[in-house]
Amino acid sequence: MALEVIQIPAGDAANFTYLVCDRQSGEAVAIDPSFTPDALLSVAEQEGLQIILLANTHGHRDHIFGNERIIETTGAKLAAHPADLPQADIQLADGDRITVGENSLEVLHTPGHSPGSVTFATGDAVITGDTLFVSRCGRADLPGSNVEDLYRSLQRLKALPPETTVFPGHDYGPQPTSTIGNELETNEFIRCNDLESFIKLRMG
Repeated sequence: MALEVIQIPAGDAANFTYLVCDRQSGEAVAIDPSFTPDALLSVAEQEGLQIILLANTHGHRDHIFGNERIIETTGAKLAAHPADLPQADIQLADGDRITVGENSLEVLHTPGHSPGSVTFATGDAVITGDTLFVSRCGRADLPGSNVEDLYRSLQRLKALPPETTVFPGHDYGPQPTSTIGNELETNEFIRCNDLESFIKLRMG
């Protein structure tokens, strides 16, 4: 049985937090608890899920604010890329796998919005944080951002199978989820085929 992604609205900044669960074992990974960690904990309790790990897509405050609450409540260890969260218990790198029951999440290092941004891939879905949104992409004008890295990360994501579901870090688009195929048709940022045009579009 494949991993299931549960998307949960989180706070006033249109964030999403996630539970990625293996229903057979009842294990789940919590991702980006944001400003409303109790909403995530409540859904986990309702669904009968045990949070075995807390993971962050990147280190910006609106994604990690609820970390302490999740850790205190569940005893879960924190997993993140050291470029953003060097204090993480588990330091993630590109190609790592996070075991959830009989399945696993793959870690894709997708820097640009921040140096340590990662995407979590389940096989038929990706949780993209602030790298790729529905119809948009993350900012590249923040401290630590790099527009060239962001372009390369989006090129990597656009090469995924078109049926791959996109679960973004914020509810910024016309719908809460999308697919890589739909983004290739509608998202002007991911459609850019050369770095120069992407820089002009993203930074203009």
